[in-house]
Parts: sequence; structure tokens; C-alpha cells
Amino acid sequence: MADSMMSKAATMEIPINSNGDSRNLAEDDSLEQAAKIQWSLREKDLQQVMVSGPNLNETSIVSGGYGGTTEGIIPTSSIKGSNMHHGSSNSSMTAEEATRGVAVEKFDIVKKWGLNTYKCTKQMISERFGRGSRTVDLELEAQIEVLRETKRKYESVLHLARALTNHFYSMVQTQHALGDTFADLSQKSPELRDEFGYNAETQKLLCKNGETLLGAINFFVSSINTLVNKTMEDTLMTIKMYENARLEFDAYRADLEELNMGPRDAVTMARIEAAQQQYQIHKDKYERLRSDVSIKLKFLEENKVKVMHKQLLLFHNAISAYFAGNQQQLEQTLKQFNIKLKPPGADKPSWLEEQ
Repeated sequence: MADSMMSKAATMEIPINSNGDSRNLAEDDSLEQAAKIQWSLREKDLQQVMVSGPNLNETSIVSGGYGGTTEGIIPTSSIKGSNMHHGSSNSSMTAEEATRGVAVEKFDIVKKWGLNTYKCTKQMISERFGRGSRTVDLELEAQIEVLRETKRKYESVLHLARALTNHFYSMVQTQHALGDTFADLSQKSPELRDEFGYNAETQKLLCKNGETLLGAINFFVSSINTLVNKTMEDTLMTIKMYENARLEFDAYRADLEELNMGPRDAVTMARIEAAQQQYQIHKDKYERLRSDVSIKLKFLEENKVKVMHKQLLLFHNAISAYFAGNQQQLEQTLKQFNIKLKPPGADKPSWLEEQ
């Protein structure tokens, strides 16, 4: 009913005469009544919306008037969200700036690395083709070459000592099995009991002395391995760093010399100043590593003489005592060098370690 009355009120025509008076007063009264009814209905609808209507966060503001199109709809959630996210926008901008700063820093690092790699590669190629000059410390280079040759020879000694250990271990195991077999035959062959018994005791004695000698050889191998693969290798790593620093130093030195031979305008002078700073940085690094290499080579030589003096004496005394059959001297040699033999079966891991 309300809809019909609203429709009627909306479609009524109000004819106006030339003096501005209404032609039909009855129609004016009906129009006024229809407007009052329409207003009361809208007021009731508004009260109902306020009581049980949708959440304000889910409503919209229509900018096109009542019954307008949806082109002018502005969601209220966007208005509220703009206020809520206004504070978080500052933090997001700060995070973006921090991320941008990290990216710029990484880019600078990659740029410096690429420039340094280019200069070093260029210097290396120039040296190989004989077009570039390199800084040479003749005394230090000779010591480095001696160290590398010594390492190769000691690696050969280590390889042969390990082979000797493996072969001798197999022989000791064979002697142990042979002694057990002789002992068993001594019990089962009454007519040859004494002969089998003598041989069983001999093999057991040789097996015991062989295990003692194996302890000495294993100690010798372990010490040589530490000297070659740890002490010498550490010095060689420092030498590698020194050689890289030398290459960088020569690369930046050649770059500075090339700039000095060019024109002396404002741009070139700025580049020369920057190249001079880089040259001094790499020169200090090169001299520091050269000093480190010299010190390490000196200490390595002293340590090598001390270690090898002890190990060669041990190896000689142990081998001599074993093949001379002098059990007391063999045991005394191990005590002299503080070598403790592992009890039988100690090399075998426990069942828990095997899991």
C-alpha cells in the first residue's frame, strides 16, 4: 500500500496557472498526505535499520542519490581501512627503504667483486703472455718451492708407510691364525705334539712382537699425516692467500700506472686518486701476507725437523728390535716414545657405535 501511494505521489502532475496558484486544492491535500506517509515509512525503515540492520562495516555510501547507480558507491570499510592502515603505511615504507638499502649494498659488493675479478684476470693473462710485469720475491719464492717439493716427498713416505702397515697387519693376522692351527694340531696329534707346540709358541711370540711393531708404525704414520695434511697444508693455504694478494696488488699497480700515463684532466685526476687508494690498500695486504708466509715457513721448518727427528728414531729402533728378535728393546722403544698399545679387540667398534 505504501508503495502504491509513493508511486502515485511520484506520478502526480501539479498544473500551475499564470499567477502561480494551484488549479485543484484537493490534489494538493492528497499530495501533502502522501508525502507525510512516505516520510513516516522512511523513518520506520531507518529505525529498523538502526536496530537490526547490517553492520556499518558492510554498508556503502551512495554518492548518486536515492536509487542511483552503483558507480558512485564508496564502501565504508575502505574509509575505515584507510584510517587503520595509515599508521602501518609508515612502517611498510620503512621496511621498503631497509630492503632497498640491503639491495643497494649487495649490488655494490657484487660490483666491486666483478671489477676486482676483471682486473685480476686481465693481469693474469698479461703475465702468462709476457706482456705484464709481476712482483717477485726471489728468496720467498724459493722457500715456497722447497716446501711444495718437500710435501710431495713426505706424501710419498706417508703412502709407503701406510702400505707397509697394511701388509704387516695381514702378516700378523696370518701368524696368529697359524699359531692357533699349530696349537690345535698339537692337541690332536700325539706323535707330533712337541713339534706343533714349539711352532705354535713361536708364531704367538712373533704375533705379539708384530702387534707391538704395528703400534710403533701406526704412531709414525699418524705423526707424518699430521705434519703433511695439517701443518704443511695450513702453511700452503697462507701461501695461496699471499699469491692472490700479490696478483691483486700487481693488477691495481698496473691500473694506476696506466692512468698516470694518460691525460690529467679533472675526471682523470679523480680516477687516479681513487686508484692510488686502492693500490695502497692492496699493497698493505700483500706486505702483511708476505710477512705471515715468512714467519710460517720458519716455524714450519723448525717443527718439521723436531717431529721427523723423533719419528725417524722411533721407526729405526722399532724395526731393528723386531727383526733382531729383541722383545725387550722393542717394548722399551715404545715406552721411550710414550706409545700405549690398545688392548686386543679395542679397534673393533662396539655394537652401539655400529648402529
